[in-house]
Amino acid sequence: MKRRDFMAGVAGAVFLVWPGLGLARDRMPEISPAPARANPLGAKERKKMNQNLTREQCHVLDDEGTERPFTSPHLTEKRKGTFVCVRCKTPLFKSNAKFDSGTGWPSFYEAIPGALGTSEDTRLGYTRIEYHCAKCGGHQGHVFNDGPNPTGLRYCNNGVTLEFIPDPQP
Repeated sequence: MKRRDFMAGVAGAVFLVWPGLGLARDRMPEISPAPARANPLGAKERKKMNQNLTREQCHVLDDEGTERPFTSPHLTEKRKGTFVCVRCKTPLFKSNAKFDSGTGWPSFYEAIPGALGTSEDTRLGYTRIEYHCAKCGGHQGHVFNDGPNPTGLRYCNNGVTLEFIPDPQP
């Protein structure tokens, strides 16, 4: 077997099994994407809110970057509480919706209603649904339709864009 034939077979296999690749639009998550990502912050306000953030946090929030997998301390977070946007402190996810997806990023099957906005992302050559904080517009991650019940969704979030607020102890 020639190398190029082997590589073509590998590429074909990846296309079939990688979540989201080759999926028709009707198989995307049941979320209505906006035509473009809303950015409610002006440059001056964003600069002020970003003062206490790291360069990586700003890159992910503002430039739609991605942190390296398996680097977030939130992967092992098991306490009851709320995950909030690191920039504006908007509550995004409750801890009871968190699950181990094995992807290397904190994953949730459900967001707090009204906390997220969405847009279509085609930068990798196929359509994904990007989600961002509805208040500050900061990029959080992408949502896929391969999550657990009850929603079947997997909100794959960058851990650097989250802050965990534990519930008060009784």
